[in-house]
Amino acid sequence: MPFPPESPCLNIAIARLNIPEANHFATWVMQAPFQRGYVHNDQIWPETLSQAWEAWLEVFSPQSLPAIPIGTPQPALASTPNIHPAPASNVKINRTSRLMQNLGISLWQWLFQGEIAQSLHQSQGIAIGQELPLQVRLDIRAPELIALPWEIMQPGISLPAFSLSREILFSRTTSDVHSLPPLPPSPYLNILLVIGESAPQDDQFSTLSKLELEEEAARITEVLKPREITNQNVHIFNSIIPCQVDTLIQPTPEELISHLDKENYNVLFYAGHGKPGPDGGGLFLAPETTLNGTELAQVLVRNGVTLAVFNACWGAQPATDISSGQVQAIPRSSLAEVLIHHGVPAVLGMRDEIADGEALSFIQVFAQCLREGMLIDQSVAVARQQLLTLYRFNQPAWTLPVLYMHPEFNGQLIQVFDELVTQLPTNSPTWIGSSTSRAFLRSQDNNGQVWPIWPGTIAVGRSQENDVVIFERWVSQKHAEIFSRCFPGEQVTPIYFLKDISRFGTLIYQSGDWQRIHRDEVAITSGTLVKFGSSQGQAFEFVIETTKDFS
Repeated sequence: MPFPPESPCLNIAIARLNIPEANHFATWVMQAPFQRGYVHNDQIWPETLSQAWEAWLEVFSPQSLPAIPIGTPQPALASTPNIHPAPASNVKINRTSRLMQNLGISLWQWLFQGEIAQSLHQSQGIAIGQELPLQVRLDIRAPELIALPWEIMQPGISLPAFSLSREILFSRTTSDVHSLPPLPPSPYLNILLVIGESAPQDDQFSTLSKLELEEEAARITEVLKPREITNQNVHIFNSIIPCQVDTLIQPTPEELISHLDKENYNVLFYAGHGKPGPDGGGLFLAPETTLNGTELAQVLVRNGVTLAVFNACWGAQPATDISSGQVQAIPRSSLAEVLIHHGVPAVLGMRDEIADGEALSFIQVFAQCLREGMLIDQSVAVARQQLLTLYRFNQPAWTLPVLYMHPEFNGQLIQVFDELVTQLPTNSPTWIGSSTSRAFLRSQDNNGQVWPIWPGTIAVGRSQENDVVIFERWVSQKHAEIFSRCFPGEQVTPIYFLKDISRFGTLIYQSGDWQRIHRDEVAITSGTLVKFGSSQGQAFEFVIETTKDFS
């Protein structure tokens, strides 16, 4: 199955203009699917929009971080960040719905004005013509605007929010990032699940109770298992894509780094608590041990982790600085932005506190969508629909997940193959006699995936032109060949050979140890263990099953 074509992308940036007398912002298109789509617009942030944001916070996030005013900086408060009164218990549902809708429409109308709106509409037309979703990414360079729930933007009354659409896939991005190396999609999900410590009881950023860590790990592992999920918007069936989940409970930073270094994970999932900070904030791991975003970014990038998911508070919120006596958002300080800035392709964090039940509902659908081969931003949209269905439009649950995508990343994490190998027909000239021997490579991971090998020459490598495709960064495009030297008409068990043609070599387990061959050819027997390219790669067992039929 060939790689799917990349979806057209519209990348829009927002930055404050250095004009002291008014709240002037510039919005412009940094990437568009057509040449005339690169347009620019200057506009003023209206006071009515700030009022809509304040009203939204009072009802939906009364214990959030202080709202950073869009105009002049706000004097710092000496005590608690809970500056908004708690919502009254008799707040009517229709009022909360109006608040949600009013802010969503106001944000849409402010962003998509004039030529920016025209660029969006023409980009949508191009995507429809190509029968592909349009990826819309928002690069917010004014830190005081990051905390706003841009995910609730909607074009008008009775129209769906931007982030709920599967035709327009919405995410955030950031500029001035490190370039990404080639990232071929993986044929499987390999998840490292990290269960961290609850935040200290006196920590002002957390109001959730202490997690029962063992139970939490079991619950999350359970929801990551494949199953059929149905709601009014989506019907998802079990996928053939294998999924492996390894769990670490309250690891030290050294244990976490060691685990990432020795395995080939493409997803890191963290569940626990976190708090904002100028270096990406802190994740609580082992007792009295935290790891900040800058430190985590190094190991994730080094080990090629494609997607990092954080079921932790404030992962998508910037830190604030009050050293000058005024509350100001610190640029590029959220955990999500720090990781993207260092070269992690995709990061999913939470804008605010999220309840365990809400998080598990989201994770279950999100993981299943990934197993179906959906794009990451498409998977987030479907999982967000699930939250809205379960917890209602007038509740904040569906607004909490915030996805950041690297500007060079197309969002393809998993590649679904119709066929993993090319099978020779039995009447092929290369078919060997009447032997019915079957050979295959069997993964030694928990998924136990099998790649059949039929007599003839079989190519192994990362390129899809191979018969056995292995998406690991140390596997060469054309890595090795496995073939038999039996001749037609010989009624004997075929003898197989492995020929390495790669850059890094192939490891074969012989005499109780792994031995590397490079640009060489060796005979292999049934039961031989093989790794391609690196000792960190997945192990395969070469197996021959022989039955004879000479009739």
